[in-house]
Amino acid sequence: MSQTEEKLKKRILAVDDDVIILTRIFNILRNDYEVITINSGMRALRYLELEIPDLILLDVRMAQQDGIETLREIRKMEECKDVPVIMLTGVESRDIVVESAKLGVCDYLLKPFSSVELVKRVRRVFGQEEKEEL
Repeated sequence: MSQTEEKLKKRILAVDDDVIILTRIFNILRNDYEVITINSGMRALRYLELEIPDLILLDVRMAQQDGIETLREIRKMEECKDVPVIMLTGVESRDIVVESAKLGVCDYLLKPFSSVELVKRVRRVFGQEEKEEL
């Protein structure tokens, strides 16, 4: 792939404290997107001071700073307030869904997720969803 093609790829920031999940996300999306993986909310905030991704995949439950608190901080950043976010979680919680919605997430994906489902959700955010044939 040429450098020009690489620059045209949408950049996705994946934030999760589970290296297995990060590796899985990277492997699923790397052919079509530039995937940056970060293992904590605090590191993600530092990254976002330097680079703005096209999409953030953010785990809800992380050590030190959880995904909701990280998202609150992201939304305070002028350059990041409109970046789409898909929340990832292994726990179904109405409170988390409500709080995420208040903070403007565009989608919510339960773990464990399938490769097909992750790609489908990402494509939906970027307006690339597969058109159903009639």
